[in-house]
Amino acid sequence: MDVSFISELKSIVGEEHTLADKESLACYGYDSTPEYESRPGAVVLPANEEEICRIMARCHAAGVPVTPRGSGTNLSGGSLGRPEGVVVQTSRLNSIVEIDEENLTATVQPGVVTSALHRAVEAKGLFYPPDPGSMNISTIGGNVAENAGGLRGLKYGVTADYVMGLHTALPDGSLLRTGGKAVKDVAGYNLNQLLVSSEGTLGLFTEVTVKLIPKPQAKKTMLVHFPVLENAALAVSHVVAARVIPATLEFMDRVTVKCIEDYAKVGLPLDVEAVLLIEVDGHPAQVEEDAVAVRRICAEHHCSSFQTAADADEALKLATARRVALSSLARVKPTTILEDATVPRSCIAPMVKFIQDTARKYNLTIGTFGHAGDGNLHPTCLTDERDKDEIARAHKAFEEIFDTALAMGGTITGEHGVGLSKKKYLPRLVGESGIRVMQGIKQAFDPTGILNPGKVF
Repeated sequence: MDVSFISELKSIVGEEHTLADKESLACYGYDSTPEYESRPGAVVLPANEEEICRIMARCHAAGVPVTPRGSGTNLSGGSLGRPEGVVVQTSRLNSIVEIDEENLTATVQPGVVTSALHRAVEAKGLFYPPDPGSMNISTIGGNVAENAGGLRGLKYGVTADYVMGLHTALPDGSLLRTGGKAVKDVAGYNLNQLLVSSEGTLGLFTEVTVKLIPKPQAKKTMLVHFPVLENAALAVSHVVAARVIPATLEFMDRVTVKCIEDYAKVGLPLDVEAVLLIEVDGHPAQVEEDAVAVRRICAEHHCSSFQTAADADEALKLATARRVALSSLARVKPTTILEDATVPRSCIAPMVKFIQDTARKYNLTIGTFGHAGDGNLHPTCLTDERDKDEIARAHKAFEEIFDTALAMGGTITGEHGVGLSKKKYLPRLVGESGIRVMQGIKQAFDPTGILNPGKVF
């Protein structure tokens, strides 16, 4: 990148917050997506909204691409910059601006880590439900850009359901304010929700206001073992069909269970085909009623063991079994391809079976876990990108998995986004007219195409 342009960036954020040396740029050349690497021309770490707007304006004038980045936990290549571009790293914008207990909102800067917001609001008896698996690392800005889900998505929804207001720096450096603390607001187009899930292609968030709810009074955590995988998947569908909506209803297959136990030693049995982690919460009486119904349904589907946490410490231990799933699988081989094919809940059982059949067809090791309660499965291929033949087989397998998910009325991504890795699949989902409309929106927001170019389309 041109030295004079880097000097201009330094004049905005300071020399110590402008990175252009090879060693630093190498650290920003990848995110959590395997097989993708791209070192940016420079990285800047602004301290406030004004600096972000000035960076955007300068890059716009010079035609320099801009890619926003939080903690780099992206799983679709969405936070990778361009060699001729600038990465705007938001880690210094990490303040919780306000927790408004009267209006049940929190206003934060985009670099606030998700779990830090959880702790802050729960200390006041409030609750921010979205809890992506990377919540101890990922940032609110990244969560909004990708519309992150999490283990509590079945009952409480995803990030989009809690975003009430945004400050967004547009490509020309102007600031767009959308939404706010008003619970009802139908004035004009819903730009607030349009910006959620935009994957950094429409603007760069500088402030986020989210909705809070009262913290649930009680909860009960259960771990259920199944000797037959299809029975576990059917139990998921039948729990929801019985009008029981758990906060968490997570699925882990045998491959995943074995990797978790090898890694975390949490006491999972190795002779089962699947495990469900189920958590119900709310009023104490309702929690007890829901727990009884869950136990009955799991018994009807021939579970071999049903464990209920005796206290908060044991509940945390059981939940850890699911939260370390990806880390456990990633230890097995050098390359871990984590996907998120999503189908209607009624299709969980056939989808899980298809994933297993496809793994055998292509001679691959695929562990499947995920948010089964909302149909969001994470088939995870354990491979080695240096083995070109195996990688080619993995890509063929995932293409069949995505095509099958679409045939079942599902989608190519439930929470990871499109980014680089899934953009070839997007036309299959939305069709030519869908792509045309999306590109028109992109053109309206970013006519020069500097924001996160090459992503989504």
